[in-house]
Amino acid sequence: MFTSPKLFSRMAIRGISRDLLAMLFELGREHHPNEFVAVLRERDGIIRDLDLVPGTIVREESASFFIDMLPLDIHQAGSAHSHPNGVLSPSPADLRFFPTVGRYHIIVGYPYGERDWRSYRADGRPVRLEVVG
Repeated sequence: MFTSPKLFSRMAIRGISRDLLAMLFELGREHHPNEFVAVLRERDGIIRDLDLVPGTIVREESASFFIDMLPLDIHQAGSAHSHPNGVLSPSPADLRFFPTVGRYHIIVGYPYGERDWRSYRADGRPVRLEVVG
């Protein structure tokens, strides 16, 4: 019996691929001054892919989508989004959103350079992700 629309990977996440991180910075630059939001997917314990959810709404101070639009995926690891203001800490809205999408969350911020990102657990605690590949 299927009881939950959310399926999350239970594999321990060890890191994020360098190529995906570069793509997140590029998405931040392309959407600036608006935010973007994406769903992260893992393979073999490394966050390697993202999904852009249909119907995503982007603004200067927020980005959102309907949870019902998420694909069912056992490899869903969490989310990534941008903070065009450069603040890399999660907002109160981020802390409410994180647990609905997965266990690991990336925030990239202006000016979207290689040090302009942080990763967090669903409860908002910082977590270190190794950049691999």
